[in-house]
Amino acid sequence: MSNAKVNKAMLTWARERSGYALHEFARKMNVTEQKVSQWEADEREITFVQAMAFADKAHVPFGFLFLSQPPVENLPIPDLRTVDSAELKRPSAELIDLLKNMLECQDWYRDYARNQLLQPVEIVGSFHIGQGIAAVVADMRSKLNIPPHPKRGNWDDYYRDLVRRIEALGILVMRQSSLGHHSRPFSVDEFRGFAMCDEFAPIIFVNHADAPGARLFTLIHELCHIWIGQTGLSDGDANSHRTEERFCNAVAAELLVPTDEFQALWRSDLDSWKQNLPDLEAHFHVSPWALARKALTLGLISQAEYGAFIKAQIDAFKEREASGSGPSYFKTKKAQISQLFSKAVVSEALNGKLLLRDAGWMLGMKPASVTKFAQELGV
Repeated sequence: MSNAKVNKAMLTWARERSGYALHEFARKMNVTEQKVSQWEADEREITFVQAMAFADKAHVPFGFLFLSQPPVENLPIPDLRTVDSAELKRPSAELIDLLKNMLECQDWYRDYARNQLLQPVEIVGSFHIGQGIAAVVADMRSKLNIPPHPKRGNWDDYYRDLVRRIEALGILVMRQSSLGHHSRPFSVDEFRGFAMCDEFAPIIFVNHADAPGARLFTLIHELCHIWIGQTGLSDGDANSHRTEERFCNAVAAELLVPTDEFQALWRSDLDSWKQNLPDLEAHFHVSPWALARKALTLGLISQAEYGAFIKAQIDAFKEREASGSGPSYFKTKKAQISQLFSKAVVSEALNGKLLLRDAGWMLGMKPASVTKFAQELGV
């Protein structure tokens, strides 16, 4: 069996780019860890069949393994994350693929909107940072037709209601935790969400690998990016030095939890600041995560206290996810993909204007499942 004259340094690059440790990748290849290590150290030859399997498991084109040096992979949208984050050095394969996928979906929906003679989404870039937090919050509440905070229901209901109201403005809201079946969850440490501004097809993406309570804040943070007309990838860092990120954080905190009411209800005489949360959650009907973020914004708790609380929330979420069962496949898809986008794709496919193959690709499902998904959507 002939050996592949690949650049062994590219093997290491491909594996690390995929985000797998040596032992994890060896398990995917169904070989020993020692064998993978020897391949990468040029201490053992690798056959063509093995090299092709290596490229497939690492999700890179086979030809990349023959390059003299790794290709430069830049994010296709502005990166607004913190500069000192280690994740900024090499974007994950999942993130790059996701962004390319969303850009292609945006291109398709832009053409669809124009063909349907839909009007441009006027709120995209309708405000700028110089107009201040209060002005943006007031306009958001007006356009979304929402009070300062809900009077009943839980924060999960509020999240779903806000998604519906945002989509009613013409903004596509995507909410996924991974690229699909058999793929790893997105890394919350790498990004929490992003906004992609466009006159006809603005997109908000919320990383649903994140704990549920965090998604509400991310949704409004990214909505603020649409309001100020700024495309970008966010990590939700409360310590971000970027002016636009701090502004969007402040807008999200104020829209979800009005400062005056929050300060009036906050008690500093309690043994633990967390004892405030049950009463505040009952009053504002938002997640404890959003309440903790508001307390941090107002300087009522320290960064260390906030960080410890969020870590506990994420750990609890992961434990629940590991032991629970989810909804049906089509209900999950319906919750993940923008209703505006899904109905447009399905409608075009059923009318014969779009191949089922292409519709399935954009919706992340098999072509044969598109008609069943249409029934779930009521199309």
